[in-house]
Amino acid sequence: MEKNPTHTSLVALGDSFTEGMSDRLPNGSYRGWADVLASRMAAVTPGFRYANLAVRGKLIQQIVEEQVDVAVAMRPDVITLVGGLNDTLRPKCDMGRVRALLTEAVERLAPSCEQLVLMRSPGRQGPVLARFRPRMEELFECVDGLAEKHGAIVVDLYGAPSLGDPRLWDVDRLHLTAEGHRRVAEAVWQTLGYDPEDTEWRTPMPATLPPGWAARRVADARFARQYLLPWIGRRLTGRSSGDGLPAKRPDLLPYEGPAA
Repeated sequence: MEKNPTHTSLVALGDSFTEGMSDRLPNGSYRGWADVLASRMAAVTPGFRYANLAVRGKLIQQIVEEQVDVAVAMRPDVITLVGGLNDTLRPKCDMGRVRALLTEAVERLAPSCEQLVLMRSPGRQGPVLARFRPRMEELFECVDGLAEKHGAIVVDLYGAPSLGDPRLWDVDRLHLTAEGHRRVAEAVWQTLGYDPEDTEWRTPMPATLPPGWAARRVADARFARQYLLPWIGRRLTGRSSGDGLPAKRPDLLPYEGPAA
């Protein structure tokens, strides 16, 4: 990997992870790791351009159908692709189809940019990760194979001890906090060959006393009411949290930072 490269443009593809949930800004919009990464790249490259095509809730087929051709037409220096994890969390998931669609996406994206970036997504420690771990690891095995075949680089977030810590995840237990997104941005930044700003991003946070039984039960009840039941409702009705929403940043334009 080139040391301290000069990239002039970035296009990010994916779902809520790349859209930036739950790294909320004061104006109610989301920042997220891709915006943080773009701001760093813009700081070292005047005129740097950035697009973020991610939309929350998207499955890998939707990413392929709605985002891949748009990214290919932009022909940026760097493309990041993170997708397929939403599929693995569905009760019925055809992993063969997920692998085939991810392969199609990589085969189309890799020739259209100087550097394609793939990821082994982070997983919050807990029963959800334990239940879906085999599917996730099958997905990541596919990611590794595609990267080797097509010259992509892989950012291993799944293997980072710090990112499994529940304290780096929002109360919905599905999305990283601002600190979690910052660490992901650092991971991608370093993997692209830039000098580290935080050499300890993988290091677990200092240990603290866990919350008591009563506090855990209150948190569980809030999670079920505000997040789990609505999520189940969307699965039963075939709806998605991203239905009708546009891409976060659909045009490849100079990056000037998020609105206050």
